[in-house]
Amino acid sequence: MAAPLCPTVTGALQMGSTGAAMVLTACRARIVEREPEIGAWEVVDVRAAMDSAPTAGPLTGLPVGVKDIIDTVQFPTCYGSPIFAGHRPREDAACVATLKKAGALVLGKTVTTEFASAYPGKTHNPRNPAHTPGGSSSGSAAAVADGMVPVALGSQTAGSVIRPAAYCGVVGYKGTYGWTDLAGVHPLAPSFDTLGLFTRRVADIAPVRAVLAPGARGTTTARMPSRVRLCRTPMWEQASPEARRAVERAVRMIGDAEAATDEIAAPDSWRDIVATHTTIMYAEMGREFAALLSQHGDKLSASIRAQIEQGQKIAPQTEQAARDRAESWREEMASLMAPGDVWITLAAPGEAPEGLGATGDPMFNRPWTLLGVPCVALPYRQGAKGLPLSVQLVAARDSDDDLLDAAAWVEQVLGEG
Repeated sequence: MAAPLCPTVTGALQMGSTGAAMVLTACRARIVEREPEIGAWEVVDVRAAMDSAPTAGPLTGLPVGVKDIIDTVQFPTCYGSPIFAGHRPREDAACVATLKKAGALVLGKTVTTEFASAYPGKTHNPRNPAHTPGGSSSGSAAAVADGMVPVALGSQTAGSVIRPAAYCGVVGYKGTYGWTDLAGVHPLAPSFDTLGLFTRRVADIAPVRAVLAPGARGTTTARMPSRVRLCRTPMWEQASPEARRAVERAVRMIGDAEAATDEIAAPDSWRDIVATHTTIMYAEMGREFAALLSQHGDKLSASIRAQIEQGQKIAPQTEQAARDRAESWREEMASLMAPGDVWITLAAPGEAPEGLGATGDPMFNRPWTLLGVPCVALPYRQGAKGLPLSVQLVAARDSDDDLLDAAAWVEQVLGEG
């Protein structure tokens, strides 16, 4: 008999400290059985967690996976690169320290692409191991999707939380830019780097988010948003027909559930939004990784070398023009999104592509990362190949709690169809 999925965050917290051993036992059984096929972890040690005495707090005994660009004292942190093989940080990243103080137990480090960029790691998609799990938070998405751990930390600079969540069929949350402390998280492009979470249900995000963002609500109440607006974005036609139909059907279901729905046209200027994000991201990578390129260029993949070198060729005036456009779009987004509005759009171009040599295209995530708004990926349907399709919900900056309430309501609606 196959090992069952581990409990959800909500289930684990309801079991309390007395049930922590049972939760960890379930995680361990699932990891032992499935990790050889999925490869979600760089290093994992459930036994050490079982032998420790968890701190009393709001997350007492909750197992957590941590993306391997996030520093941990307990485990090596290699950033997905041979340059840092065996590297032991001197202190935990701020987010890890905060989770541990709240009673969470770090089970191990989940696989990341190289420095959270494009070069993939060893992880397979748990829905079909012949397909990519997405990236860069590949191990975190796969570990949660396969029921090895209730929650895992990821990060997004382009599409590294929402896209793997969509490909693996789990809930992905990327917060408003700056929603929590990123000290100890290896930078890729600091203007965009944002922490994210993977869980199996929307309600599981809030208790973890509340620990990482003081003042955030610790529970989610499924509430119908004031309006749900379909935003196709200029890249809409580049998605698969079935992915587009899935989003359109989701809007119809939301309307049938008596929510106000309509469509909002993306501003004409957004036709350059993906290129603008890429320009800023590569320019920052050119600076962030200049020393590594100089000192360890032979140990960097060809893909990240090309990105760094391309970024170093971007003229200052070109970068500044891109930053000016980005700021104007952020102001425009703030004026377009009324209080209580939620926009719905594509989370990915379609089902996870076959093969492990690439992690998919983040074109449907870059705009929202550039705009700095909170996003949630919701698994919704299956495509023709039997792999997950998802929708993406976005809201105004700093409305993360309201977005999660709306996402929980949408989750219920779509789950009934």
